Amino acid sequence: MPSLYDTQAPKKATNLSLNSDLLVKAKDLKINLSATLEQALKEKLAEQEAKNWAKENKKAIQAYNEFVEENGCFGDEYRSF
Repeated sequence: MPSLYDTQAPKKATNLSLNSDLLVKAKDLKINLSATLEQALKEKLAEQEAKNWAKENKKAIQAYNEFVEENGCFGDEYRSF
C-alpha cells in the first residue's frame, strides 16, 4: 500500500491563523502545534483518500455485494462456523 505522503519531505515553515484562546491554552499545556497539526492533517488525508477510494470503486463494490447476495461468499462450503 503506497504511503499517503512523502514522510521524508523537508519541513516547510508556514503561517496560520488560529483562535487566540485556543492557541494560548495549547501553549500553556506545552502542546507541540506542528506535530499536532501534522497528525491531524495525516488523519484528514487518510479519511479523504478512503472516501475517494470508495467512490472510485463503488460499482465494483456494488457488483461484489450483489454477487454475494445471490451466490454467497467464496468458500462458504468450507466454513465450519
